Amino acid sequence: MERPGRPEERKVIQMPLKKYGVLAAHVVDRRREGHSDTPHYQVHLVDGTGTHYRAAINVQSQQAPSELLYLADDDFHHPLTDVLPAADSGWTALESRPGAAGLDFIRGNLFDPAKMRLLPPDLPGPDNDLADLLDHYIQRAINDPAIRLYAFGQRWGREEGKPDKIFGFEPGNGVHDIHMNQGNSGRFRGDDGVWQDGGLLLHLPGESRWIGIFLAFQSQAWHTDDTTGHAIETAPRRTDEERVPVRIVAALVEPLGPGQESETVTLINTSRTPVSLTDWQLADQEKRKLPLPDVTLQPGETLTVPGSGDFHLGDGGGAITLLGPDGLKVHGVSYTARRAEPKGETITF
Repeated sequence: MERPGRPEERKVIQMPLKKYGVLAAHVVDRRREGHSDTPHYQVHLVDGTGTHYRAAINVQSQQAPSELLYLADDDFHHPLTDVLPAADSGWTALESRPGAAGLDFIRGNLFDPAKMRLLPPDLPGPDNDLADLLDHYIQRAINDPAIRLYAFGQRWGREEGKPDKIFGFEPGNGVHDIHMNQGNSGRFRGDDGVWQDGGLLLHLPGESRWIGIFLAFQSQAWHTDDTTGHAIETAPRRTDEERVPVRIVAALVEPLGPGQESETVTLINTSRTPVSLTDWQLADQEKRKLPLPDVTLQPGETLTVPGSGDFHLGDGGGAITLLGPDGLKVHGVSYTARRAEPKGETITF
């Protein structure tokens, strides 16, 4: 989330990916492409109607530096999973706006970008490259018929009369751009948009568990315009080594007391220096803002901020974002409806 606007601003936001959405299907095959100009990890899927698809997952960037950033969350919790289309439903087009089941690595608070790491595309030997990482999860999905894959990105096809170039099914049909799709530079800037990021979610119903896999290019920016998704040039470029000085560590979402003033959000200064919170704000999922007290947070000190005004967390799942004095995102968290239970208990992040 960057520079949240008014809560009534619910219109569909600019969406340069012409056919953004999510594919929900089961995995039947995969193919590694380690020796080409634009290597991909290819996945063959089939939905509940018997329609075949190919998911083409980038494992190397065409723009230097070539190695991708990745994060694999083996126990992914986010309110997004409550609004996804049914398993095996095939392709579902998604609107580019909050609450429509689309991904946004920045505004959706899906994960902490500082936890992303680099991996080369394909190297000799086991467990040392991005293709190996994807193989670990995709092979499990092939071997377990109960697992369903949700692939977010841009659709191509149907290519009537033309077999798929990798797996040979006909007609050719699939999804690509399964990576961050904002904050681009150079010739890829035209792909920018918000609430249209790509990614992979695997549902393991037998374990009541979700796995999230997220990819980004090193050349992409982590502060972007709320409408265009273009990089904010005056903002610092986040790296995988960057430390966030102040973080959200807890929230009382469903208080025992009456009114929104009983809700609280707790912050901590993780840095070695004092941090002034003058002009800092919190934003809820609907982009409603709560100014922070004009205080200085000492190293290791926590601050519990009571809710007030329009700011509201809600017990149905949501997101909380911390904004610095320049209006840019500093840190963000999310929580599901299940985590908000039972009433009166504080969620920790």
